[in-house]
Amino acid sequence: MDHFYALIMAGGGGTRLWPLSRKHRPKQVLPLTEERTMIQITVERLYSLLPPEHIFIVAGPDLAEGLHMNVPQISADNFIIEPEPRDSGPAAGLGTFMIAERDPEAVIAVLSADHHIAQEERFLDSLRCAEHFARKGQIVTLGINPSFPATGFGYIKRGEPVGEFDGTTVYRSEGFHEKPDAATAAAFVQSGLYSWNAGMFIWRADQAIREFTRQQPNMARDLLSIATSNGHGNADMTWKNIDKISLDYAIMENAENVVVIPVDMGWSDVGTWGTLFEVLAKNDDGNATRSTHSAHIQIDTHHTLLVSDRMVVTIGVDDLVIVDTEDVLLVCHRDRAQDVRNIVARLREQGKDDYC
Repeated sequence: MDHFYALIMAGGGGTRLWPLSRKHRPKQVLPLTEERTMIQITVERLYSLLPPEHIFIVAGPDLAEGLHMNVPQISADNFIIEPEPRDSGPAAGLGTFMIAERDPEAVIAVLSADHHIAQEERFLDSLRCAEHFARKGQIVTLGINPSFPATGFGYIKRGEPVGEFDGTTVYRSEGFHEKPDAATAAAFVQSGLYSWNAGMFIWRADQAIREFTRQQPNMARDLLSIATSNGHGNADMTWKNIDKISLDYAIMENAENVVVIPVDMGWSDVGTWGTLFEVLAKNDDGNATRSTHSAHIQIDTHHTLLVSDRMVVTIGVDDLVIVDTEDVLLVCHRDRAQDVRNIVARLREQGKDDYC
């Protein structure tokens, strides 16, 4: 696996985890699921598979310094800077083109900086299998075995088996499906043929570049220009010309030779307070806490998430999210956790950027 690399996508703003996650302190550098930050967990789980010099991180200039402080073992040269957010398609493309400039034989695992993975050995075994098949010319995606009919994730349908590696079976992909309605999601799960699309892709760099060239020729031309100039010259202006588009839309939905590895590894994207609640350990009343304070008092309180570093007292409440920071207190029903990002949009409309 001398030519195997990881490209960690770390550019998201984490607005659904406001007010803890802010522009100057996004969720990637927060200790959400344990005492280590999300970026530290993401990098360190790869150490038994990859040397630090084969781990790259793509992020904006305002995030790179903070990320590097969290993972100083990753060289500053391995931080790939996107001048401004252009969505996951250009970000993954930029990383792929730049790694290919260093190693034309590279196989790259495109991963996220903010995924919780409870069963890390299964994840690493899946990456080993994915590298094997990517080396042979497949574009591999890790599909998550669905635990419920989620409407917040896209899905991947699997077809016939194409092979096996070290006990892991790989299937031909029969297509990506956007976030479904409840009835469609239930049918997907009942069929047993669908996996959640977690946005983890493993590809040979030269094959990915061919897909970008075939499907997004203008983007590929600009990415090549930036990669070969090593970020100098008119790189920032070239980057601004690239369309904002997700990796799924830009490449994956119409890519050739796509296969899927269905895997059950205790995965969560930790994208909202609701998903964080599901990941954390619960007490006898079903409450979860992330705190440095041990003296919270909870009376007749059930299924509530509490994030605070000072004492909080709750009486007779259920199914809440309570997030207490130095300057903001958030209280919402767990079922409305997705709506937190709307608060950030409203604050920006009102010119209250200091709270974002």
